[in-house]
Amino acid sequence: MRYSALTVLTQALRGHAGWRPAWRNPAPAPDYDVVIVGGGGHGLATAYYLAKHHNVGRIGLLEKSWLGNGSVGRNTTIIRSNYLLPGNLPFYELSMKLWEGLEQDINYNAMVSQRGVFNIYHSDPQRDAYARRGNAMRLHGIDAELVDRDALRQRIPYLDYDNARFPIQGALLQKRGGTVRHDAVAWGYARAADRLGVDIIQNCEVTGIRQERGKVIGVETTRGYIGAKKLGIAVAGASSLVAAMAGLRLPIESHVLQAFVSEALKPLIDTVITFGAGHFYISQSDKGGLVFGGDIDGYNSYAARGNLPTIEDVCEGGMALMPMIGRARLVRHWGGIMDMTMDGSPIIDRTPVENLFLNAGWCYGGFKATPASGFCFAHLIACETPHKVATFYRLDRFASGRLIDEKGVGAQPNLH
Repeated sequence: MRYSALTVLTQALRGHAGWRPAWRNPAPAPDYDVVIVGGGGHGLATAYYLAKHHNVGRIGLLEKSWLGNGSVGRNTTIIRSNYLLPGNLPFYELSMKLWEGLEQDINYNAMVSQRGVFNIYHSDPQRDAYARRGNAMRLHGIDAELVDRDALRQRIPYLDYDNARFPIQGALLQKRGGTVRHDAVAWGYARAADRLGVDIIQNCEVTGIRQERGKVIGVETTRGYIGAKKLGIAVAGASSLVAAMAGLRLPIESHVLQAFVSEALKPLIDTVITFGAGHFYISQSDKGGLVFGGDIDGYNSYAARGNLPTIEDVCEGGMALMPMIGRARLVRHWGGIMDMTMDGSPIIDRTPVENLFLNAGWCYGGFKATPASGFCFAHLIACETPHKVATFYRLDRFASGRLIDEKGVGAQPNLH
């Protein structure tokens, strides 16, 4: 069934009795040409682009729980391509372009809202750093605009411009940035992949990776053994655990990143705002809740919950940027597990184990990278060579010293 205004009208006249499930719930086949482990945004996008662009015959996607239960449904929905380094800029711009055509491509309303992203700066050196970033973006054909204090005040009047500690001087604006409904991305890719014949198998946890003579031949799961000619891992914060089943030790630490939602308010924030003097970012959802987040919890954890000191730190950042936020009540918060690399940039590469491919280390950038990650990972699996915009994301860069340290804080994942 193709979604359209006519379909909605027809179903309304029939009492909405004719809608079919968005995707099948098949039993696992004995073997597949490609098995993708991980039913989040990256895994689903990979399966979709494999089926659409590379004519891979039989694709199985294994999810240990239900679709949308992991980090793809636990993030703050922001998309952008306002990076600095040449290793990142082309990749995230590809992702932005894929976001812009996603809903038409997959025939699903993912609620892509290009409402703009404002990165606030508070000092002359920070202004210069943002000017450098904006120039780097423009050199790569990406939109960027430096907004001064007066223009910013007209656009966003409710910020604390005269804060004694963090006076606001202006912002770097990417107008094409914005937000996307996170779980709709998972549902949309799942539906589109299913229409192309991908088997999406939920409640199927991988418990082992079977090898013969250094080559992957399949996976052990809670629903039995499944053979695979090629195996792709896209499991976010569990990357180290799954890779260890194949004897690999990854340069990754797992940390919790918390997100927060306030009570529903009248429409106020029609853009995305980030605090330049700390780590705080905020937007408003279509339901009215203020959606915001900040730093990861500094300690390693596989628990999808956070701690009170981080909550306090995030709320302090919000209060410094816009004191009025103190009048809103926080109604819920949750945590997603981040796989933090030693340089803060991801990995899309073959592994030393034959037929085993890795998509990991997304740190904070995982959601915004979803389309390009799936597109490039599908290219890698099908062609066995990196896509041209993902050539920097090699697994061996940590041994060779060719790091992509976007934040310039060195090999400390908790600082990225």
